[in-house]
Amino acid sequence: QVRMVESGGGLVQAGGSLRLSCAASGTSLDINAMGWYRQAPGKQREMVAGITSGGNTNYADSVKGRFTIFRDVSKNTVYLQMNSLKPEDTANYYCNGTIRSLRFWGQGAKVTVSS
Repeated sequence: QVRMVESGGGLVQAGGSLRLSCAASGTSLDINAMGWYRQAPGKQREMVAGITSGGNTNYADSVKGRFTIFRDVSKNTVYLQMNSLKPEDTANYYCNGTIRSLRFWGQGAKVTVSS
């Protein structure tokens, strides 16, 4: 069974940094795209950043220049480096990985940015 497990969430002051990690396990198949979404209270889930197996990345406009997504293919792990955090970045962050057109999700990591 494929599992995606996030870590690294927490409480940080505005202007600070956090790094989220997400490790995939339970599969010997190649993981194609991986990415991060977030959902703030009372809002819909939105894409934050994505990365293909070839290393191509894309970002939501709201995080461009502040967040960086990268992955370690050998470890089936994707990371999200978040700098210059703002209170509006407060949300539950979910990672996902796509294997043969099936998308698997993690349980979420809570990020709270205080002003």
